[in-house]
Amino acid sequence: MRRGGFTLVELAIVLVIIGLILGAILKGQELINNAKMKRLYNQYREILAAVYTYYDKYNAFPGDDPNANTRWPTINPGNGNGDGLIGGFTISCGAGATGETCIAWQHLRLANILTGATDNTNGRIAPRNPYGGSVGIGYATVQGLTTQWIGFDNVPGDVCASLDQQYDDGVYNTGSIRGGSDYVTNPNTVHDLYIRL
Repeated sequence: MRRGGFTLVELAIVLVIIGLILGAILKGQELINNAKMKRLYNQYREILAAVYTYYDKYNAFPGDDPNANTRWPTINPGNGNGDGLIGGFTISCGAGATGETCIAWQHLRLANILTGATDNTNGRIAPRNPYGGSVGIGYATVQGLTTQWIGFDNVPGDVCASLDQQYDDGVYNTGSIRGGSDYVTNPNTVHDLYIRL
């Protein structure tokens, strides 16, 4: 009577196939992570271009524009104070939020530079970043440097560190890319990432 079972060759083939499948899954995950990281940096570049396109068009930063109500009188999105700074920085502007940092999104949408709602409630909602957090623009002090920033929240620490190494000095509290906290020593938690406007 012959017993059924796998030969060593059959087992080796099965193990090779399993190894190939696992390798493909891991490589696919790496591709997805790299794509999200590149999307975040491209989003920064898009917002940077949008802010300066608005500035070129109206000679004022979005949110800080002192003539916005005159420009869009049927909506009256709110004027800024015209001091050259997008004041009251926050990353998470919600529906109906006020302050220059939040009405900046509405100004950009009313000027047809960004897409989205233009009303005084939903037009002020901040866009989402690829990691599920919000995006903010405005004047703030981050790690000792006071200037205008584009900020992203809920970004994994390893992504922050990688972007900082690629595009800046690799140190979380110096240069034009900074963290709300130390993403170099804490790469396994989420952080706020700020890139100079």
